[in-house]
Amino acid sequence: MGQIMYLHKDAYAEYEKRHNNLFPEMRQALKAAGAHNYSIFLDQKTGQLFAYLEVDDVAAYNAIAETDAAKKWWAYMEPLMDTNPDKSPVAVDLDEVFHLD
Repeated sequence: MGQIMYLHKDAYAEYEKRHNNLFPEMRQALKAAGAHNYSIFLDQKTGQLFAYLEVDDVAAYNAIAETDAAKKWWAYMEPLMDTNPDKSPVAVDLDEVFHLD
């Protein structure tokens, strides 16, 4: 999966710090949802984030939105980035158009 998200320009260091100290329950929820090989990249000029992750089952992964861990994480991260009314990050899902094994 690939997604674009939007970080506030004054929050770069704090965003990285918080991800380096990911809540244990959020890490566990991601693993339980089948997420692996997860990376987030930052465009320093624009604040645009690119997230790449592999999931075993997209529907199972998307169910993470209903967990207490995700809701707690979103509330914690909400001041740093563009968010939806439920505090989830504004995210644009990307379609894969090329893959090299």
